[in-house]
Amino acid sequence: MSDFLKATVMDHVNMNVKNLEQSIAFYKNLFGFEVRKEDNSPNKLDVPSKIIGNDSIKLCMYEDPQMSHEGTGGIAHFGFHIENFDDIISKCKELNVEVLYGGPVEFEKSRSVYIKDPSGYDIELSEILGGGL
Repeated sequence: MSDFLKATVMDHVNMNVKNLEQSIAFYKNLFGFEVRKEDNSPNKLDVPSKIIGNDSIKLCMYEDPQMSHEGTGGIAHFGFHIENFDDIISKCKELNVEVLYGGPVEFEKSRSVYIKDPSGYDIELSEILGGGL
């Protein structure tokens, strides 16, 4: 098993998170994402923010401790294609990340595993990019 799940494709998502450092740790430990930019300048929301990710994926996070929507703030879920799909369950167990729906969900041409991040956002981890469509 590799150290991280190998997320390969998505450009970026802007998202509010309840706790910036807790969210960064979650994505770092599960996917190996790194802080790419620390935004210490005033931003339009005037809140702490950071951009994390890898060469293919960026998550722009804005801290909102009062966030009450449990991940339903306009994002139903977002998905990552996972190169080492067969490592998902063991990596999630190792990091105490709950796997939803009892494990992989079977589709016509692919499988997906669904998890939640610390702010309650659903993340779909897919075996085949775009579900093979």
